[in-house]
Parts: sequence; structure tokens; C-alpha cells
Amino acid sequence: MTTSASAPTSASSLPTAAGAGRDRYRATVAAVGCAGVMLPFSVTGAAVALPDMAARLDASTDAAQWMLNAFNITFAALPLAAGALADRLGRRRVLLAGIALVGALSLVVALAPSMAVVDAARAVQGCGAAAVLAAGAAVLAHSTSGRRRRVAFGVLGTSFGTGLAVGPPAAGALVQAGGWRAVFLLVAALAVPAYLCAVRAPESRAPGRAPIDLGGLGCFTAGLAALSFALVRATGAGWTAPGTLLPLAGAALLVAAFAVVELRRAQRAMFDVRLFRRPEFLAVVCQPFTVTLGFVVLLVYLPAYLQGVGGRSVLTSGLLLLPLTVPVLLLPLPAGRLAAAFSVRTVLTGASALIALGALLLVTVRGDAGWAALTVPLLPFGAGVGLAFGVMDDAAVGTVPVERAGAAAGVFNTMRITGESVAVSGAAALLTALTAAHLPGLPGGEAARLAARAVQGQVDPARREALAAGFTGALHVLGVVLAVLSAAGAVLTHRALRERGGRDAKVRRG
Repeated sequence: MTTSASAPTSASSLPTAAGAGRDRYRATVAAVGCAGVMLPFSVTGAAVALPDMAARLDASTDAAQWMLNAFNITFAALPLAAGALADRLGRRRVLLAGIALVGALSLVVALAPSMAVVDAARAVQGCGAAAVLAAGAAVLAHSTSGRRRRVAFGVLGTSFGTGLAVGPPAAGALVQAGGWRAVFLLVAALAVPAYLCAVRAPESRAPGRAPIDLGGLGCFTAGLAALSFALVRATGAGWTAPGTLLPLAGAALLVAAFAVVELRRAQRAMFDVRLFRRPEFLAVVCQPFTVTLGFVVLLVYLPAYLQGVGGRSVLTSGLLLLPLTVPVLLLPLPAGRLAAAFSVRTVLTGASALIALGALLLVTVRGDAGWAALTVPLLPFGAGVGLAFGVMDDAAVGTVPVERAGAAAGVFNTMRITGESVAVSGAAALLTALTAAHLPGLPGGEAARLAARAVQGQVDPARREALAAGFTGALHVLGVVLAVLSAAGAVLTHRALRERGGRDAKVRRG
């Protein structure tokens, strides 16, 4: 009697349960997708706003550069800790905290009276961004499977692409209409729908309750900060100055100490070295270095080149980047279908090859280049990044058990954002040094200062010709370096993933 009486109730509740499940799925994807737009815009929008911000706040070159680096350091250093916290405290809870932190600190930046306040707020904002990145991927991995999971991660890739694609032109329009503060007000506004949708996402935790690895976190964060500080110092003091060499040595020692700490903690380590026993995870987790490194460098410094050397407006320089950014908006979802039809190996190898081609073609770029000339290098570059964005996150978390999704997402995103952070500061140092070499007859400090300001989009009219020639040559050298790295990445990815037949078969059947 009890069974027969309860059966109709159970059956009648199925449509409601299914509808609720669909609503939760859509809310989860919408939350992570909206946050996925917010994070890249926090990087690209800030880079576009930097010249106006530095001028209006009367900031030094070093202080202005730290507006980017402060965010990048904490963004790069904390996904591991955020992933561990998400597994321990709740993935949705950490996601909500991260979204709130990014939005609130964007508002603080928008109202900041000085560059010192901006730099401090950006460092805290990077902590929230790390939480969003690690917890968002873990929420998707735990709450979806099969086709829904591929679609969800495709939406995540598309969201990153949207933030990257609309970032430069949108930030340019905002800066021209309302100044640099408008860029950060928009980020704060984007946090509101992201938070409201994330409230409806399902909560999940890992069964373990391991303590947070404070030793590993401290060594890693301090090492990354020391490295970024050394690169920033190199732009003004040179590579051989004590102020550059000492933090470089400190960074090396701290990274070595981090490795020792993690090995001793074994299963309790923040950086879960057991994940690297999986060859496919090792291959995928190294992929960001050949995919996003050059992309972020171009997003940050190519608009400054087009403004300073080319004399373009902020809005025009952003629009000229559309051949680079639009493919990142359009290709992540098709990339997932290509991986299902062929293999992740094929998509990732092809993506790195396209990036290498585009980077090599950067040697054709000139300050007065128009839309057609810029499309030649930027379109293949953007196509490669867009294809990779559609499969990288899913491939990383898909190579480990679902209960380790938070740790896998943390390791993967740490590798990705660390590469981006080092790339932004390292590229600034390289571009500054090469540009300064075209300023003979000036003291080293003065040449470095003028070159650093040019790399930030502020070209001294008295030295315009020399600075333009130096910045153009530096950009060409950077393109060759990126091409070599990306070509090596394509070869290594193809070789490392050759044993992935079983995984690829599962992808095709799913």
C-alpha cells in the first residue's frame, strides 16, 4: 500500500525535479559565464585604461606598471589555494566570495584617489579573481557530465572570449566617454548578475578536510612577487643592477623552497604532485604557456603601440584588435565539437601551430598599419587561441577523478595565470630594453624611462622617431620569440598526447 500510494507522487514530481535541474544547470552556466566575461575584462580593460589612469593620477612608470602586476601576482598565485578551499569549504561558497570580492574592489579602484590605493585594491581584487577561476571550473566539473559538461565548458571558453573580444574596444569607448574610472565601474556592475546566478548553483565539497598548505602558498606567492618585482625593476634599472639581480635570486630560492615544501607534504600538499603522474594531465596543464602567453602580451601592449606609435585613439586601437579577439569569441564552442569529432590532441596541436604562424607574421606590423595589414598576423593568432580556449579547461579537469576537480582546476589555472603574469611583466622589460637601445646619447636611466613610458603608450614627442623605430623593432623581436615558443609547444603537445587514444575515444562517444 505504501509503495503504490507513493508511486504516483514520485512520478508526478519528476517533471518538476527535471525542470528544477534544468534551471539550476542554466543558472550555474550563466553564473560562471558572466564571471568569465568579467575576469578577462579586468585585465584587458585595465591595460587600455592605464595610459589615461597614469596621466590623471600623475603616477610614475613603476607605479603604473604595478597596477597590472599587483592584480596578476595574486591572480596567478592563489588559484591553488582557492581550489583547495573550494573543495574544503564548498565550491559555490568560494565562487560567491570571489565574485563579490572582484566586484567590490573594482568599485574601490573606480573611486581611488591615488595610484597607491589602486595598486593595493588591484592586489586584493586578484585574490577574488583567483577564487572565481578555480571555483567556477570546479562547480561546472562537479555539477555537469556528458554533453551538458562539454556545452558548459564551451560557454566558459566563449565567455572568456567575449571578455577578451569586447574588452579593448569597450574599454576604449568607456575611457573616451567617461575616463578610466568607467572601466572599473563596468566590472563592478558585471559582478551583480554573476552573483545572483551563482546563488542558485548547486553546492559541493570534497570528502577530505586537509589543512591549508600555508608554507607552500607563502613560498609560491613570495617567489612570484619577487620575480615580478625584478622584471619591473629591470625596465628602469637594467638587468644587471643589484635591484634586479637580488629579487631574481630571491625568486629562484623561493621557488626551490616551494618545491621542497610540496614534496615533504606529499598528499597534504597544496600543489598536488600526484596529478602529474597522469601524462595527459601533464601535457594539458602545460598548454597555457604556449597559448595564452603571447595572447595576453598582445592584448596589453599592442593597443599601447597603436596609440603611442600609431597615434590612434583609445577606441580605434581597441577596434583594430578585433581580428585577434573576435575568433576567441566565436571558436570555443566549435572547438568542443571538433575535439569530439577528432581529438583534443588535434585541436590543441593545431591551435599552437596557428598561434606560431600569427606570431611570426607580427614582423609585418607597423605603427601606421591599417585593418587589412593587422588582420594578416592577428587572425591566425586569434583563431589558435579561440580553438584552445574551447577545450583546455575541460581537458584539464577531465583527466582526473571528479573529487579532485578543484585541485586540478587550481593547478591548471595556476599554470595559466602564472604564465600570463610573468609574460606581462617580462614582455614590458624586454620591450623597454629593446626600445631603449634605439636612444643613443642618453643616460641609461633616462633612455629606460622614455622607453618604459612609450611601452605604456606615452611617446615623448621630442624623441618620437627614435622611440617609434625602437618600439616597432622590439615588437618584431617579441613576435619571433613567441613564434618559436608556440611552434615548440605544438610539437610537444602532439608528442605528449599521442597516448591519449582511450580518453579521446571517450570524448567522441560522449
